[in-house]
Amino acid sequence: MNLNKNTWRWLPNIRKMALSLPMALLAALVLVGINETGYMRSQGAVEQMKQGQDARGAVNTLLQSMLDAETGQRGYLLTGDETYLEPYDKAVATVQANLEGLRRLVMDAPDDMQEFGQLSRQIASKLAEMELSLRLRRKGNEDAWKFIMNTDVGKEHMEGVRQHAQALIQHADQHVEQGRRQIEQSLMLSRIGIAAVAAIGLLAFCMYLRQVRALRVVNQREQALLESERDRLEGLVKERTATLSELARHLQQVREEERGHLARELHDELGALLTAAKLDVARLKSKIDASVPDVAERLRHLTEALNSGIALKRRIIEDLRPSSLSNLGLTAAIEILTREYAERAGIVVETSLEPVTLPDATQLTVYRMVQEALTNVGKYAKASKVLVSVHAHPTHVAVQVRDDGQGFNPVAVRPTSHGLSGMRHRVESAGGRLSIHSRPGGGTLVSAVLPVQHDAPPAASPPSPA
Repeated sequence: MNLNKNTWRWLPNIRKMALSLPMALLAALVLVGINETGYMRSQGAVEQMKQGQDARGAVNTLLQSMLDAETGQRGYLLTGDETYLEPYDKAVATVQANLEGLRRLVMDAPDDMQEFGQLSRQIASKLAEMELSLRLRRKGNEDAWKFIMNTDVGKEHMEGVRQHAQALIQHADQHVEQGRRQIEQSLMLSRIGIAAVAAIGLLAFCMYLRQVRALRVVNQREQALLESERDRLEGLVKERTATLSELARHLQQVREEERGHLARELHDELGALLTAAKLDVARLKSKIDASVPDVAERLRHLTEALNSGIALKRRIIEDLRPSSLSNLGLTAAIEILTREYAERAGIVVETSLEPVTLPDATQLTVYRMVQEALTNVGKYAKASKVLVSVHAHPTHVAVQVRDDGQGFNPVAVRPTSHGLSGMRHRVESAGGRLSIHSRPGGGTLVSAVLPVQHDAPPAASPPSPA
């Protein structure tokens, strides 16, 4: 009721906050848009400047190659030394590559392509003139190559190359300048937009802070109430959980004590009755004429019935409270349990058992766990082979029951599967940890790790075997 009153009282503030938040969001979106627009414009301008710089560098490299070629050609013409042809050949070889690179850089600009075409023609003419002079010089036609050298043809070609190259450089500089101006415009636009949006966002943020301060007190009060309620519920859950766990442990202990008491009663009372009956039958045999077929058959049938009753009494007592566990130890008790289970279920059971030192209560926990696991194998697994292992470690004992049956999905186990829950509770009550690994068609592994404890409460002593 108090929470509802506070909500209605602060509803106008919530509406104001609902107005300030969209304003801040709109300002943020506008800021992002301005930033992205400026970034894209700047990126295009940078790309344009880079292309202009690359074109300028390509033109300069091309001019340098032409100068190197002309220098090598003139050196050879004047001296006849073949060493001057090496820089000439190298420069001529790089001219075509430089022209191709320059063409790729200016192919998107029509004006630059026009200048590039004229530059290419001038370079081709200059290279042809130099090649002709070299060919005449090699043939020894002195008058011809000297005539070509003394004319202004080569100079005109070179001047044309420089003129068109300079025009391309000017175009590249213009592209760089345009990119620089575009970047300045983008930066100015971004500054103005960011300042305006920042002002709007600051206003919205101030409105938001006012509402936050107003709601903080209410939120703290409600948070305190929720925390106190949560603490109360957590304490109640912990108390109930501890009570249920203690009750489950008590019921388990009571059940084991009742089993032990019932086993002792069966051993003492029923065992005495069956033994006395068997002795009476033995006395009757000595006093009755056993030569009569019907009498002998009745005595034999009565003796067999008494023997079956005694065997059934022993099996019931062992199921209720295994005497072999106290008389022979855990290893021998599990060995007897697996052997009898293999004979009764027709399943191959292999064992790998190590002597372990555990309190009586923990030994009973291990025995019951193995017993329950074997029972589940016989009911559900449809297995042909089972491996039971008990291994001792310095601080704990590892118990495993593995089968090659049809397996199951542990996640899909129904809550009514009390056998697995009982095993888990037994192991956890002894301070251990139980894990079940299985998958459909892949068998099942039930594994438990129990600590070696010497202060566990002793279990009720079972009756000695009849």
